[in-house]
Amino acid sequence: MLSRIPTDLSNVKPEDINKEVLRAAIIAELDAINLYEEMANMASNRDIRTILLDVAREEKTHVEEFKALLLRLDPEQGGACCRKGRGGRGARVDSQNPCFCSGLCIHSQENS
Repeated sequence: MLSRIPTDLSNVKPEDINKEVLRAAIIAELDAINLYEEMANMASNRDIRTILLDVAREEKTHVEEFKALLLRLDPEQGGACCRKGRGGRGARVDSQNPCFCSGLCIHSQENS
């Protein structure tokens, strides 16, 4: 389990510290999701499984909240996965050419 920040933030430039804190928070939430889902798969009690899966869903919401904040601080963070296969800023995003960033990228901002 993740019990400490996975990177040494003492070497991070002051202007980048908030972005790195958010990235560490995302890692922690993903770690928690994996843990809760793994425990739910092992639990024989239906009530325990239900609660663990519910908590995992809540953690997924936290991931999205952190991602949204990170995108505001680092717009390239969200655009990176779209740009990989889409040609970058200005790429057409619509029902025929969906964005694969859950709407948290430069494309959804440009095309809204």
